[in-house]
Amino acid sequence: MSEGRSCPLAYRYRPQDLSSSPVEVGEDVLYIIGGLYGNPFALDEIERMAAAERRDGRRVKLVFNGDFNWFNASDDLFRDINHRVMAHTASLGNVEYELGSPSDGAGCGCAYPESVDQQVVERSNRIMERLQQVAGNHPDVRAALAGLPRYRSLIFGGLNILVLHGDPESLAGWGLSRESLLSEQDSAGSNRVAGWLQATGADVIACTHTCQPALWRGHVDGHPRVVVNNGSAGMGNLSGKPGGLITRIALSEPGAAPVAASGGSGLSVSLVPVDYDVSAWLACFDRVWPSGSPAALSYRERIVRGTSLVPDDLLIGSGL
Repeated sequence: MSEGRSCPLAYRYRPQDLSSSPVEVGEDVLYIIGGLYGNPFALDEIERMAAAERRDGRRVKLVFNGDFNWFNASDDLFRDINHRVMAHTASLGNVEYELGSPSDGAGCGCAYPESVDQQVVERSNRIMERLQQVAGNHPDVRAALAGLPRYRSLIFGGLNILVLHGDPESLAGWGLSRESLLSEQDSAGSNRVAGWLQATGADVIACTHTCQPALWRGHVDGHPRVVVNNGSAGMGNLSGKPGGLITRIALSEPGAAPVAASGGSGLSVSLVPVDYDVSAWLACFDRVWPSGSPAALSYRERIVRGTSLVPDDLLIGSGL
């Protein structure tokens, strides 16, 4: 397969291995932050949100599950984003993998499906090439990225929270994309998600990678389970709303004004907005990626306008 569509063998893992060494979490709230994409203003807002919760007496843990780099193709932005993110708990996305340990022939490492236009794939490969050039100026950051795990298994509120980037078989897998979850919902007898939940033992799988948010609710072996994809923390996800989304998992109620939420698993799992300063981010983005550049062609419109989705589009499954 061509660059940008191939999936390196090093991205692969077995679902049954993903929860083999879980780590107990003592905080009250988890923020799962996927697809920051190098947006420092989104990170500012996420840190502000966490600080507000702490003032209310809740302990908050920030967990970044990959692709926190992408648009930060300048030396200052690259160091700033990576320094701030790796002060918290982080795991790899395909972007970080290709910055820390570049693969032969993987391009951007996105493993795009055939439904994605080839021009989009090629532009992503060019974005990665430029970002790798910047990363080459920062060997300490590259080494730190190379040392990150591909996933995290957490015990939170007595339940298993599996935090990964793509899906339970690949760092860049698309099996938990919104489209895949909808397709599975519409296919009689399909049980891939149930099989992954059984194999991993996860009560909640939190992922990202595919840039489209979704919250799947269902029962597996008689127990409520949730799969949540936050889309992007650093770009718009909803129609007319250019702010980001993160996954919030808590022992109590959802955060303020979630756009989608699910209970019943013993936890509150919700997608909450990240209302960062879009004008400031757009000005920064335009300086790094001017008109006609690969990132501007692929992403600027989404940064300005969001997507065609509305909150009701995000909930998938039989409910809890």
